[in-house]
Amino acid sequence: MSKNSFLRGAMVLTMAGIVVKILGGLNRILLSRLLGGEGIGLYQMAYPVYILLLSIIGAGIPIAVSIMIAEEAAKGHYSGVRRIFHVTLAFMTVVAVVCGLALPFGAHGLVEVGIVRDGRAFPALAVLAPALTLSVIACCFRGYFQGLQLMTPTALSQMADQFVRVCTMLVLAWLLLPKGLEWAAAGAAFGAIPGAAAGLLLITFLYYRYSRQPMPEDDGVFRVQSPRRIIRRLIVLAVPVAAANMLLPAVASIDLFIVPLRLEAAGYSTHEATALYGYLTGMANGLVQLPAILTIALATSLVPAVSAAFSRHDRDVILDRTDTAMRIANVITVPACLGLAVLAVPISRLLYATPAAGPAICVLSISVFLVGLQQITSGLLQGMGHTAVPLYNMAAAAVVKIVLSWHLTAIPWLGEVGAAWATNADLAVATALNLYFAHKYIAYRVQWRYVGKLFLAGAAMAGTAWLVHHALIVLFGNAAATLIAMMAAALVYLIGLIVFRALTVEDIEKIPVIGKKVSRRIP
Repeated sequence: MSKNSFLRGAMVLTMAGIVVKILGGLNRILLSRLLGGEGIGLYQMAYPVYILLLSIIGAGIPIAVSIMIAEEAAKGHYSGVRRIFHVTLAFMTVVAVVCGLALPFGAHGLVEVGIVRDGRAFPALAVLAPALTLSVIACCFRGYFQGLQLMTPTALSQMADQFVRVCTMLVLAWLLLPKGLEWAAAGAAFGAIPGAAAGLLLITFLYYRYSRQPMPEDDGVFRVQSPRRIIRRLIVLAVPVAAANMLLPAVASIDLFIVPLRLEAAGYSTHEATALYGYLTGMANGLVQLPAILTIALATSLVPAVSAAFSRHDRDVILDRTDTAMRIANVITVPACLGLAVLAVPISRLLYATPAAGPAICVLSISVFLVGLQQITSGLLQGMGHTAVPLYNMAAAAVVKIVLSWHLTAIPWLGEVGAAWATNADLAVATALNLYFAHKYIAYRVQWRYVGKLFLAGAAMAGTAWLVHHALIVLFGNAAATLIAMMAAALVYLIGLIVFRALTVEDIEKIPVIGKKVSRRIP
């Protein structure tokens, strides 16, 4: 796999992630307007359960399958590629069907024991069973293509799933609303079924078309793996990834149990504590997670690239791919980190019509840079087969977050910002541990000198943003001043990259599709 195709895969996944996020945002707005607070509450009692189950059952499958496929393809064992895919597909289809059949009974139990507090959410939970089955099966196909380092099928499948789901759920919620909120919420949840079916059908068609192409002959003689061995390896690789995906929302939910309680201990009223918690989780967290669309795509594309090189014992390629992913991630996360820090209050006013989320956004902006480092190093470790290491590191970091959230949030002058600092510490510990093990296993080091150049360009950008905003806010108001400041800052950052030699013509040439065309125009 060439470096250019590795970057092209990351670009394709990034574009798909942006489209999915936009469709999801529009859906939340329109569905909220349609169903109101109570209807959305019923829907939100069901859909997160579905997402949790999908994370438990299917989240680790694409990574695990892609690792095994990439290893066999790198060795030229194309018969082994087909065998791994067929065995994992058959095994996961059985698992998916069993879990889909069990979901309605489990949903009834959740209502009975009171975990789902409103019994009217049961229909919405029950109808999600087929979507769970279809989505888990689709994960196998995505892992197959990712293992062959073909990211377009995954991207197209994700976009088809989201587009059909959003359209169907809005139409069904509108049609069933006259029958009551219970059935409108169930109609919205039902939209996940045709969405999952569309994603699965599209990627199955792409697999059928791809599989009809002649496969290369096997290189040499190799040992055929038994189904038991393939399934055992699948489980060993997938379970830590799935556990890590489950740990992410679990760590995020720590704030739900700690922050309001400790804010009240700090002297805030219940209403004040709830509002501060909303600024932190509902506003600041959602904003700082946007740059992760790129870093997640880079990490996903990095896993099979590293896995293929690791199976060939090609250390230089592993380090080269990781450096490339890290450089691109930092080019985006560094300015996002500094820009959010200096424009936190203006952006809070622009997006949320209140400056109150500004302090939390400012502090959490640090996490944008840390998340990039953490995700890329996780992709490196997973690609080398150490899928459990990022999980253990995240678990250790979660302990730090719990301790710091408990103590810092109770400090009156910190409040919810204390919880934001705890989140930064959590990510810093997880990142430091990832970097330690990356150095231990493959002697990988971050190019800190290059990162320093990015921070110099970013500092010039941040200063420009602050000056432009303060100069224009009186004349044009916050919205226009903020947008103009962002555009001016982006231009200064681009100039800074060139001045500090953080961006060269060679770097531009590596950009897929447009890189060579742009580089020719540079004198």
